[in-house]
Amino acid sequence: MWPFICQFIEKLFRETIEPAVRGANNHLSTFSFTKIDIGHQPLRINGVKVYTENVDKRQIILDLQISFKISSIVFSPTQIHGTMRVILEPLIGDMPLIGALSLFFLRKPLLEINWTGLTNLLDVPGLNGLSDTIILDIISNYLVLPNRITVPLVSEVQIAQLRFPIPKGVLRIHFIEAQDLEGKDTYLKGIVKGKSDPYGIIRVGNQIFQSKVIKENLNPKWNEVYEALVYEHPGQELEIELFDEDPDKDDFLGSLMIDLIEVEKERLLDEWFTLDEVSKGKLHLKLEWLTLMPTAENLDKVLTSIRADKDQANDGLSSALLILYLDSARNLPVSYILLDARCA
Repeated sequence: MWPFICQFIEKLFRETIEPAVRGANNHLSTFSFTKIDIGHQPLRINGVKVYTENVDKRQIILDLQISFKISSIVFSPTQIHGTMRVILEPLIGDMPLIGALSLFFLRKPLLEINWTGLTNLLDVPGLNGLSDTIILDIISNYLVLPNRITVPLVSEVQIAQLRFPIPKGVLRIHFIEAQDLEGKDTYLKGIVKGKSDPYGIIRVGNQIFQSKVIKENLNPKWNEVYEALVYEHPGQELEIELFDEDPDKDDFLGSLMIDLIEVEKERLLDEWFTLDEVSKGKLHLKLEWLTLMPTAENLDKVLTSIRADKDQANDGLSSALLILYLDSARNLPVSYILLDARCA
C-alpha cells in the first residue's frame, strides 16, 4: 500500500499544507514544495492496543503507536511519533464487513524537524515563522481530535455522522491553585533564587486553554474554569503543563496527565496532584464529568434546579450544549464564490 499512501500524502502537501503555510505569513505567500518524496521506507507501527471494554459492539477501536522517519524531503531528516487511533465502524453483515474507517491522533504528535539546508534562510526576517510549530498546527487542524479523516467503504454509510460525532461528554476543569512550585527567576547571575511567574496550558485533544499569569508567586491561585468537549474515550487524557513566564523563553514548572476514564467513573474529582518531571510542586484541580442527554426532555428540570440555586445560577457556567452541523450551501452570490476561490 505504501506507494498509494505516498500519492495521498503528496496530494495532502500540495492541496492543504502548501496553501496553509502561504497563509501563515505574508513573507511566505509564494512558498511551494519543489519536490515531495517521503522515501520508500513505510511508517513503523511499534505497538497496537485494541479496546474490548466500554466500546460499542458495532465498532473496533485500535490505538497504533506509530513512528515515521522521512529522510528525503527538503527538511530532512524528519520524524513523527504519536498515537494514532483507527476506528472501524459500523460493522456490517456483508462484505467488506466494515462500513467506514476513521483515523486521527488523540493528541499532537511529536514532530522533530532538522531544517537541513534552510538554516541560514530561516534567519531572514519574516521567514522565521516557517517553523515546526506551523507544520504541527497544520497537522493538528486536520488530524488531531476533534478533527479526523473518514473513508467510507460502502455507499450506505452516513459519513457526516462518522466525521462529526456527538461528543461523549463535557469535561469541566476547575484550574484552582498550585503549591510549592520551583523558583526559576534568579538574581545576581544566578546566585540568588527568586520566585516564578506561573501559568498553565491545558489541553484536551486539539482544545487548548491558557490561564492567566500570576506574578512572583510559588503558590499561585488561578480559580479559573474551562469546559472541553470529549469525543473519544477510553484513550483520551487531560494534559496540563505549568510554565514560568520569562521575556525570552518560558521555564518548565511541571506537567500532569489524567486519564478521562477515571474522571467519567468518579464523575467528580477534587484533588491535589503531584506534578511530574520536576522535583517539587502540586496542583489543585476540580474535574467534573457532564453527560449529554440525547433529548431535551429533562432540560427544564435541570434549568429549574439551577435557577433555584442562586450561586450556581450566577456562576456563568454552561447548562446546555448546542451542536450545529453545516451541511452545504447553494445559490451563493458570485462575489462570495470568487472570494472563496481566492482563499482556497
